[in-house]
Amino acid sequence: MINNYKNLLVWKKSIELVVSVYQFTKKLPASERYGLVSQLERASVSIPSNIVEGSCRSSKKDFAHFLEIALGSTSELDTQLEVALQVNLASKEVVVNLQNKAVEISKMLQSLIKTCRI
Repeated sequence: MINNYKNLLVWKKSIELVVSVYQFTKKLPASERYGLVSQLERASVSIPSNIVEGSCRSSKKDFAHFLEIALGSTSELDTQLEVALQVNLASKEVVVNLQNKAVEISKMLQSLIKTCRI
C-alpha cells in the first residue's frame, strides 16, 4: 500500500517516541523491569510496528485497521505513563512531555485513518 513507510511523518515521530520511552524506562526502578517498564516499552514499540504492518497491506481498509491498533497502543502508553506518575515513579514534567508526544501521534493517526476511509 505505502511504498516506503519510512517517509511517513507519523512513523518517524513514533520511532522518536520509542527512543524517549526507552530513555525514560532506564531510569525506573529495577523492581519495575517486568511490570511497568515492560508494558511501557511494548506499548511504545507497538505503535510504529503496526504502522509498518498496515502499510504493507494491500488495501486502505487493512491499513486503517492497523493504524487503529497503533492508536490503541498510544492510549495504552498514555495510561501507563499516568500510572507511573500516580505511583510517584516519575515527575509530572517528564510524564507530560511523553504524553504530549503520544497525543501528537494519536492526532496524526486519526487523520491518516480518516484519509484511508475516504
